[in-house]
Amino acid sequence: MSNNSDPMFEQYADMDFTDAKPVAKVPALARLQAERGGKSRITIRIDNATLAVFKARAEMAGGNYQTLMNEALAQAAQGVTLADVVRETIRQELRH
Repeated sequence: MSNNSDPMFEQYADMDFTDAKPVAKVPALARLQAERGGKSRITIRIDNATLAVFKARAEMAGGNYQTLMNEALAQAAQGVTLADVVRETIRQELRH
C-alpha cells in the first residue's frame, strides 16, 4: 500500500512513464486541459509599487496577492473596468 492519496495510484504505480510525452506536447490533451481551467505557472515582471499594492490588499483581506492579481487580470480580460468595480462596490456597500 502506498501513502499516495490518489485512488488510481496503485493501478498505475508499476508502469514506466519515462518516455511519456508531456500534456503540452499532445494537442488534444493540452486543449482539454486548457478548457478545464486550471492555472499556469509563469514568470512576469511587475512594477514594485503595483506589487506592493496587491500585497498590502491581500494582507488586509487575509488572502493571497497572487489570487488578487489573477482576479484583476480576469476582470480586465472580460472588459471589466475600474469604474465597473467601483460602481459595484458602492452598490454593495449601500445595501448593507
